[in-house]
Amino acid sequence: SSGINAEWPLRPGKAVGEDEVFKVLATGKRRKKTWKRMVTKVTFVGEEFTRKPPKYERFIRPMGLRFKKAHVTHPELKATFCLPMIGVKKNPNSPMYTQLGVITKGTVIEVNVSELGLVTTGGKVVWGKYAQVTNHPENDGCINAVLLV
Repeated sequence: SSGINAEWPLRPGKAVGEDEVFKVLATGKRRKKTWKRMVTKVTFVGEEFTRKPPKYERFIRPMGLRFKKAHVTHPELKATFCLPMIGVKKNPNSPMYTQLGVITKGTVIEVNVSELGLVTTGGKVVWGKYAQVTNHPENDGCINAVLLV
C-alpha cells in the first residue's frame, strides 16, 4: 500500500485556534478600533467574489493566500492531478472557517474533476467531487488533497 490514507474523514489534527488564524488590525485615526481581522491561513475565494469597501470589511483575506487549484491524488489510480477548486465544503476546526473559506489540514474541499473524465453508472460525466486536504497549505505553499471516492 502507498502512503495514502483514504479513510473518510481523515483524523482531524490539532485544533487551529482563532488567534492562530486571525490577526487583529487596528484602524481609525488613533488606531483605537480593533474589530477588523486579517486571515493568516490559506483561503479559497470564489470566482465571482468582490471585496466590500475597506471601511465595512470585517475579515480581510489577502491575495497572496488565496488559492484556486489543488493537487488532488486519486487513491485508486495512484495519480495526482492539479484540479481547480469549486469551494470549501467543511473545515472541521470551525464553522466560521468553512464560511470564510479557510483551508487547513483536514478541510474537505470540492474540486472540478471534469478533466479526469469520470463517468457515473448512468453515463453522466462527473464534474464536482470532494477531496480532503492532507498537508498544511500555509507551510507548503500548495494544497495537497486525497479524492474521497
